[in-house]
Amino acid sequence: MKDKKILYVSSEVVPYLPETEISSMSFETPRMVNQQGGQIRIFMPRYGNINERRHQLHEVIRLSGINLVVNDLDMPLIIKVASIPKERIQVYFIDNDEYFKRKATLTDEDGNLFSDNDERAIFFAKGVIETVKKLNWSPDIIHVHGWLASLLPLYLKQFYKDEPLFNESKIVTSIYKNGFEKTLNTDLIKKLQFDNIEDDKIKILADPNYNNLMKVAIDNSDALITGSEDLPEELTSYLKKSKKPVLDYHAKDEFSEAYTNFYTTSVLD
Repeated sequence: MKDKKILYVSSEVVPYLPETEISSMSFETPRMVNQQGGQIRIFMPRYGNINERRHQLHEVIRLSGINLVVNDLDMPLIIKVASIPKERIQVYFIDNDEYFKRKATLTDEDGNLFSDNDERAIFFAKGVIETVKKLNWSPDIIHVHGWLASLLPLYLKQFYKDEPLFNESKIVTSIYKNGFEKTLNTDLIKKLQFDNIEDDKIKILADPNYNNLMKVAIDNSDALITGSEDLPEELTSYLKKSKKPVLDYHAKDEFSEAYTNFYTTSVLD
């Protein structure tokens, strides 16, 4: 992986949030590539429950300051950055007071999904892409983890399809079992239509549940990784039907060689 540029986009990353299957692999995979001499960048949301002082986050003024349009509203983009101790890995944080100031990640204290998680996902996807454009950094691979990041493949392949910076980029999405109950805001499809994303690409999101969100990510990815040992059967069969390269599940303590081979032979080949 030496000198390959890989962009990691995740809804959660250790050590900034508690250890889960997603947050752990969103750290271990870029660390592996970093150790192999690859160039990496990690993006995640700057949730309000991330301790900025302890993790030494600071705003990057030259990257902040643009407005992103979400459902016809101008939302200011703030970019913060921190370094993972001992790893020499930089993490970029997508921030906005309206979407990410609350002291929680994706649900309230009763475990209910925030009603604006759909808009937060749109803002996150656009924020990552616009920031990478400002960095003028063209990734060989874009690897997506977690459902809040799952609209990124759709936006890259549809809304930003004419952006030359990503012409050669391959999109890999890891599919995990830990999704959410019920659905996101049912107006999600209208908000995507506002961005002129074609109806046939998103009609399944008339019912914006977890499985359908992942199906849209699968449709717009170039390759897939099974991130959990047990996926919902609906997603397992959809992966098989996709006819795209799919890497089977590998645990955290044995993934390195398999992921490296998958990147080099199935994704970049």
